[in-house]
Amino acid sequence: MTLTDTGTADPYPTRMSGDPELLDRIEPTVWTTGPAPGPIDPARLAAHDSRGYSIHHDLLSLREVEAFRDELDRLSADPTAEGVVTEAGEVRTIFGVHRGSALIAELVRDPRVLDRARQILGSEVYVHQSRATYLPAFEGRGHYWHSDFETWHAEDGMPVPRAVSMSIALTDHHPFNGGLMMMPGSHRMFVPCAGGTPPEHYRTAITDHEIGVPSTEHLTSLASAYGIEQFTAPAGSALMFDANLMHGSGNNITPFPQRHIFLVFNSVENALGTPFGGAPPRPIHMADREFTPLTR
Repeated sequence: MTLTDTGTADPYPTRMSGDPELLDRIEPTVWTTGPAPGPIDPARLAAHDSRGYSIHHDLLSLREVEAFRDELDRLSADPTAEGVVTEAGEVRTIFGVHRGSALIAELVRDPRVLDRARQILGSEVYVHQSRATYLPAFEGRGHYWHSDFETWHAEDGMPVPRAVSMSIALTDHHPFNGGLMMMPGSHRMFVPCAGGTPPEHYRTAITDHEIGVPSTEHLTSLASAYGIEQFTAPAGSALMFDANLMHGSGNNITPFPQRHIFLVFNSVENALGTPFGGAPPRPIHMADREFTPLTR
């Protein structure tokens, strides 16, 4: 077990040699104790706690969806800009969009978004990461199974999984066009990954799917224990899921493209430190180190 920069043992060691074993998660999923004031009703909050995710329909109006689609068109006009990841010459992901877009900067402070994150994490929050994701028709490539917290812990220095992601659909998410798949309940287990972190791995992490990837044995065990479900919902809906939930997506070979805005909120009480995987911290467009609480 490795030591952190505070001199305490790392409860979630990863990026190691050999065949690491699954570890029980220590911390809660919903951090608010007692009645949790906020826009999420008690039943949905309880489901989020037990399953590791919740779906929020009609978060955005159709008019807002159109406005954000136009904004993503504008942001993708320069494929050479910082934070832009391309694949086969097409823009696939743009990191740091809450810094480069006034519209998305307003979205992260919108009570419909911000108050949900505060309610789940039981504290003030900041944006750990934001990105726009484009999954084109016919050739959109999916993401292999992974836990975001494993990467954020190893490569960013996030101490514990006190973070929550919100994926806001700007197109209809069907069962057949590369929608996100999740293993409900898997957020209760931490899955260490074998192998070290190459220098500047972040430059190819979105497309290579080789580092921070669970073993097939661990994935088979988790899928057998928890099953697999999928986020399918119309445009304007949002999926909120725990930082440690095992998830992935398939390729999109349909005529129906997929787009979404992805926002990660971290508790200000869970600020990043030295990366636990031994590599230098990733740039701020991938892991923000401005921990000031978000306000309206």
